[in-house]
Order: sequence, then C-alpha cells, then structure tokens
Amino acid sequence: MNEQKIRWWAFWRRVQYGTGFGAVVSLVVAGVYFGYFYESPQCFDGRQNGSETGIDCGGLCTRICTALVEPPRVVWANSFRVVDGQYNAVAYIENRNRSAASPMVGYTFTLKQGSTILAERTGRTVLPPGSTYPVFEGRIAVPLGTSPTETILTLAPVDVWVPAVVGRDQFRTTEITLSGADASPRLRAVVENTSITTARDVEVVATIFDAEGKPVTASQTLVDELPGQERREVYFTWPEPIAKTVRTCEVPSDIMIVLDRSGSMAADGGMPPEPLESAKKAAQNFVQLLQPRDTFGFLSYATLPSAPIEQTLTPDRASISRAIAGVAMGKDGTQFTNMGDAFTVALAELTSVRHRDDARKVIVFLTDGDVTRPVNPETGKADREYAASYAKQAAERAKAVGVIIYAIGFGDFLTAPSGDVARDTELIKSLASSPDTYFEAPTVADLEVVYRRIATNICEVGPARIDIIPKTDSGFETLR
Repeated sequence: MNEQKIRWWAFWRRVQYGTGFGAVVSLVVAGVYFGYFYESPQCFDGRQNGSETGIDCGGLCTRICTALVEPPRVVWANSFRVVDGQYNAVAYIENRNRSAASPMVGYTFTLKQGSTILAERTGRTVLPPGSTYPVFEGRIAVPLGTSPTETILTLAPVDVWVPAVVGRDQFRTTEITLSGADASPRLRAVVENTSITTARDVEVVATIFDAEGKPVTASQTLVDELPGQERREVYFTWPEPIAKTVRTCEVPSDIMIVLDRSGSMAADGGMPPEPLESAKKAAQNFVQLLQPRDTFGFLSYATLPSAPIEQTLTPDRASISRAIAGVAMGKDGTQFTNMGDAFTVALAELTSVRHRDDARKVIVFLTDGDVTRPVNPETGKADREYAASYAKQAAERAKAVGVIIYAIGFGDFLTAPSGDVARDTELIKSLASSPDTYFEAPTVADLEVVYRRIATNICEVGPARIDIIPKTDSGFETLR
C-alpha cells in the first residue's frame, strides 16, 4: 500500500514538473513572438486587421469605411468681383450622410474666362454631416482687365470619414441686417451655438441670392471660439458698394426720373401736347408702383435740362407727382434734345447729400430719339455724332459710380423704316446699363407696360435670400 502511494506521488510530481516546464517554454516562445514578430492591429497601419471591416476603418476604428459613405456633391460654384483684379469664390457642397463627416476635404477653385484659366486656388475644408455647406476662398487674383465667366470647384477624393454628433442644426442665425449697401456694405447677424459644447475655429460664410435663387455676392468671417449655448455678433463687409448687384427691395432706391420734353414730344399736337402729356401720366403712375422706402427726383430736358431741377430726391410721392404734372413745352424757340447734360444733372443729384448710403442709385431715362445738342464746340454747329458721343460719355460717368440706367426709347420713330431709327436705337441701347435695362415703347400703352417692368426690375419683391452658414469640426469624433 505504501509502495503504491509512493508511485502515485512520483507520477503526480512528474506531471507538475512537465506542466511547469511547458508553461515556461510557452512563455518564452510567446515572449519571443510578441517581442520580435507580432504587430497588434492598428487603425493607421495601412492594412485590414483586427476587427476592421476595411483598411483602417470599421470595427474598433473611428474612421468610417468609404464604401459605406455617399461622396459629397458640388451643388454650384461662382465667383464675385471684390475690386479690379480680385474675386471671391464660393461653392456649396452637399453631404447627404446624416452622421458621417470629414475633417479634411481637399478642393481646387478654377476661374476661367472662356477656355482660358485665369486663376486657381486650392485648399482644405471641413464637411459636417447631413446638409449643404459653403466653401469660400477670398480675393483670388486674376489678370487686370479680365473677369471669370465660369467658376469650377473640383473636390479631391475624400478618404477620411468619421462620426459626427452635430451638423447644420448646431448653429442658429438670427437678426440679419444689411446696411450701407451703396457706400460701405456691412452685413450683421447673430450666430448662436445651440449645442452644449464649445465650437472652435468656426467658418461663417454669408451668401446673398436674388429672387430667382442665383447667388450675387458672398463674404466670410471667422469666429475663434463660440461656447455652447452662447451667441455672438458676426459681421461681413465688402470694399465696394453692392447695392447695384443686390436687387432685393430690402435695399431701397434713390431714383431720378428723366423725361424728354423736346419739340418732337409735341408732334401729335393737342393742348396739352401729345405724346408729352401721356408720357407724364405714365411717369406719375410709375412712381406709385415703387417701394415705400424709395425716394424720387424728377428732371425734364430739351435743349438744356431744367435749372433748377423740378424735384430733388424726396420720399413724398405727392411732391414728385406735382413736379411731373408741371412739365410744359419750352416757349423760347425750337426745343432740341440734349441727353448728355440731362445725365450730368441727374448724376449730380444722385451723388448729392440727399443720396442715402443704404440706397442704390437709379436713372430712368426717357427719350424720343434724335440727339441734337450740345453743338460741336469746334464748329459751333449742330453735330449729331458729337452730341451722341457727349451723351455716351455722360452716361458712362454715371455707370462708373454704380448708377443703374434704364433707357427707354419712346415714340413712333421706332416704327419708321429709316436708317436713322437704327442709329437712334443703338445710341439709346448704349446709354442703358445692360441689354436688360433697355426698353422700347412705340406707344403710350407700351410705355405703361415698360414702366411696370422697370418697377419690377429695380427691386425684386420680397427679401433676397441671405444664407449665413457656420461650420466647424467641433463635434467630430477624433481619429484613433
């Protein structure tokens, strides 16, 4: 019995020794393997390992695999003149992924005139989830004398996507006010961080759209830090007036109505003379179509413009209506047509102390055709080519300081089959700010329609859409 116990004990001791030896060998082998051969799964090793569902993405990695994410889409891109030779470029990028964001999206703006590349600018931006966000590059230099006809935004492939806990609703924008549109434009807004965490390095882009949804200008500002549940005032500025481009009725207008009272405006006879009397009534009706915040001045012209002018800029519609009603044909001989001096006097009023910094400058100019004054100073004689050039130069001076000129050719001369008609209409077209601001009105009925169209064109009913969109990478998951 004792011998049997001794054998069992000896066997058990050998088992213990063997187990211990095996454990020691296993530890040595494991130590050598882990020390010299083993590489633990990492989210940045360029290989799919561990719990990853793709290379360095999925599983325990913060990155979201690109195959599971819808790529961003460029909605539109455009550029806007800042000063001669410099443009701001802005684009909207749509991210349809509701919880996937990217802290680094590479892009390139390309500004082209026809097939010629004027400038390129590259950069990187953040892309929060679930909405459309702006990309902005300011003061891109282009060759002087050129202007982009096409702006293209090209996105680099986005290979870093991470979860994001907040998106477009992280910020709320209120109290938007535009001032100084025709002097030193300034857009003010209040941005609120609706989340409980501090947002840092917040890019805020303001884009102004017209009533048709077309962007017309943009600016950007930066907020270093915006604590959670707090509000900050932000400001956007432009170095030059924007009243001419922002045609919203939120920007008021200072409007000079200029009426031809040359001899041909009594060609239809009658007392009072026609078509002058009907043109006056159409102008009075035009005033009633405009906005309550607009002011008006009135000037008539023949051989010379009225001196003093019939009505300086005023918000009083009754006063402007009386001034228009009081226009009569001159009684001191033949009444010629001097468009150039009429433009000069109208411009002087629009740049006087009565012009408001917040208002756009507008001239609504009516003529019944032939320009015959002033006389050529070198010959002392009537010279239609000289008078036409004089008028064009005066109109260009007005355009150069931001005046929008609506030019109306009025009367049956427009239907006469002669070369003079083509010459006269080409002159009137050249006086207008653009083809869109040139109108023909052969009859009084046509003139009424034209005035209604101009009233609509001067300002678009309803406020322009002003997007103020902040974005930040605060709230993105950090990579690990």
